[in-house]
Amino acid sequence: MSRVINSDNTGSERTRLTKTIVIAIRELMKQSEASDISRDLIAYILLSLDRIFETVDISVEAWEKRGYWIKADRFRMDWDWSKILADRLRPFVLAEDYQEIIPIAVEIAQVFSTIKIAEHHRLGTPWVGSWQVLQNKMKDRVV
Repeated sequence: MSRVINSDNTGSERTRLTKTIVIAIRELMKQSEASDISRDLIAYILLSLDRIFETVDISVEAWEKRGYWIKADRFRMDWDWSKILADRLRPFVLAEDYQEIIPIAVEIAQVFSTIKIAEHHRLGTPWVGSWQVLQNKMKDRVV
């Protein structure tokens, strides 16, 4: 039997999420007024930032098992901005306060300013339905 290789690891998931966040921010900036699409976009950005932060601990588990504490802590500090920005963004997303969301979205875009995405990418529109997913998560937290 041959070895099974998992090509969908947390590093590649983080890369995909960062690229789709950049695309979502670009789409959000094209919106002239608030709509269902803009709700999905901001919800997707928030959910993706949360997921990026979740993947960090998964990535450093192996280093910590081997005793590479400094490397693990440095990696956590490198990605800590995702939690900080998600926590700042969350109340404004839930309140749909676009005046406060836009400056934070610009700040997120600056973090990802070095990411290059091809014009004809195959990442699609993963934000479709994200507003409903966020609403369901918020209901689960309350209950």
